[in-house]
Amino acid sequence: MKRAKFDSVMSVSRLRSIQVLMCLLFVYFFLVTMEIPLISKLGFGLESYELISTPFDNNSKFSRLNSVGELSGSSQDSVFPSRVMSRRTKMEFSLPQRKMVEFKRISGLVFDEKVFDNFDKEEFSELHKVVRDAFVAGKKLFQDIESGKVQGEVVSGTQNRTESCPDSVSLWGSEFVAGGKIMVIPCGMTLGSHITVVGTPQWAHEEKDPKITLVKDDDETVMVSQFMMELQGLKTVDGEDPPRILHFNPRLKGDWSGRPVIEQNTCYRMQWGSAMRCDGWKSKPSEDTVDGQVKCEKWIRDDDDHSEESKATWWLKRLIGGRTKKVSIDWPYPFVENKLFVLTVSAGLEGYHINVDGRHITSFPYRTGFTLEDATGLFVNGDIDVHSVFAASLPSTHPSFAPQRHLEMLPKWQAPPLPDEPVELFIGILSAGNHFSERMAVRKSWMQHPSLRSSNVVARFFVAMHGRKEINVELMKEAEFFGDIVIVPYMDNYDLVVLKTVAICEYGVRTVAAKYVMKCDDDTFVRIDAVMKEVKKVPRGRSLYVGNINYYHKPLRHGKWAVTYEEWPEEDYPPYANGPGYIISFDIAEYVVSEFEKHKLRLFKMEDVSMGMWVEQFNSSRPVEYLHSLKFCQFGCIDDYYTAHYQSPRQMICLWRKLLNQGKPQCCNER
Repeated sequence: MKRAKFDSVMSVSRLRSIQVLMCLLFVYFFLVTMEIPLISKLGFGLESYELISTPFDNNSKFSRLNSVGELSGSSQDSVFPSRVMSRRTKMEFSLPQRKMVEFKRISGLVFDEKVFDNFDKEEFSELHKVVRDAFVAGKKLFQDIESGKVQGEVVSGTQNRTESCPDSVSLWGSEFVAGGKIMVIPCGMTLGSHITVVGTPQWAHEEKDPKITLVKDDDETVMVSQFMMELQGLKTVDGEDPPRILHFNPRLKGDWSGRPVIEQNTCYRMQWGSAMRCDGWKSKPSEDTVDGQVKCEKWIRDDDDHSEESKATWWLKRLIGGRTKKVSIDWPYPFVENKLFVLTVSAGLEGYHINVDGRHITSFPYRTGFTLEDATGLFVNGDIDVHSVFAASLPSTHPSFAPQRHLEMLPKWQAPPLPDEPVELFIGILSAGNHFSERMAVRKSWMQHPSLRSSNVVARFFVAMHGRKEINVELMKEAEFFGDIVIVPYMDNYDLVVLKTVAICEYGVRTVAAKYVMKCDDDTFVRIDAVMKEVKKVPRGRSLYVGNINYYHKPLRHGKWAVTYEEWPEEDYPPYANGPGYIISFDIAEYVVSEFEKHKLRLFKMEDVSMGMWVEQFNSSRPVEYLHSLKFCQFGCIDDYYTAHYQSPRQMICLWRKLLNQGKPQCCNER
């Protein structure tokens, strides 16, 4: 009986042991089946380095590396000088403790131009074909830079360069018109520089739908006579207009106000500032002056009760009062149709001063972000005949000879190494090759946030190849020193900015495995703590799309920003967040990269609309939470902002100092 009881107890214990082992085995197989597809999906293998592939050939230093065995110790050090993976690290590789591999400078975004040879070209849009050509040209240029060919050409060109900085430049009217109505100022302006324009306003002409005035009837015509004189900077990106450092626009027949006016403004990154209008009233005594000069002088107006008698009584008052009492006289509007004028714009300590026929008319204060040396061209257009243009007292040194003048090559501004663990937030910053000062301002401002220095957040600039070879050479030096630039190897083009957005997604997914991916511009100031707080409003694990979201926007079919029906056949855009700053979750970024590499991703020249379109497509299979906030500023800055846009380098530094010193997100002076 005892033995029977003992056997029964043993059988029960054995059965329980077998059940426990079966459960453990089931859990083991379940974990294995879940982990392996995820690793494969993310591209993090133990034996393959496919994630660091590039569109370059096998002879390139950044060519595709098929296996760990292809990397000798020395070659690994040369390709990944700051991030060499030890054998022990590879063996301990597991989720979520994933070891990241950083490309030295080049985006891992792959575009296979040979696909066009294997498929019917009608299957691809015109934009896809432009993408192909841009990648082919960018690949060749990059290879020339890597081989040292471009550096040799730049050095040779600099040594043989005969361009100087003349202290004066002059053009006759015919020369000015033949040159596209632009006079190049090789080295910009400096304090005391002045430009004189001699011209004659043309007779007014009829316009049916002028932009500067209001018409009561669609068939009504109005008389218009206006011209503009602009001090312009260098064009920063293909497709963008050059910045207007000073826009001077006399409207002889008036505008919506119904009276002659002079309007002045600036335009930075195709965004106009607040206009300063002179309409015949003298600036108030309480207003700020510019080098002691008023912003607007008075001239005779139709509604001025004293204007008719001012000239007639001026001599009488002078005879009666003698010279003991100062008597002012009101002059007419400074520009008259078919009457010659001599206009001079001079650079003072606080702003530009404009005189017409020897009389001060207006002074325009300098605005933050615009410097005198940036004024490298004078453009005159409109209802005017230009007889001559003369610039004098110009600087004697060429600012473009020292592009490094914008960069502070100090170790404290270098990016910290990438962390071994996945990061919380990756920020991709769109930038143009020649935006040295913009990138430096970002490094010295919000990129000094503790989250970035502690590697919980990672930020990188994404830059394409520039049309000027010397810019690319300096860009490579900058990327090598600071370690925060990712080169997307295509020729930069305004319509192809969308490629940088895809590259940001690729880097965020495959290089840093970020939980969230943010895109912004190099003139966007980002409050990282506020952005993270906003993102965490969405429950953990859900797909998200955060930003200043536009709903039911329609494409413009006419004008400068027109979108054709071939480019966008739909009547409405999908909901999309404005481009200066938005955030997506990891899974959406992964979807974008996957579809691009399959050549299934629909491309559109407006990158923010493109992202909205891709999120909408993703949303059809998995729900996405849209989170909207106006504090992701599209235009300029508002107090308590999350992001501020169109901020010049000086404004970026100003915003950072206010954040540090006052602890509050307050805007700097408006543009």
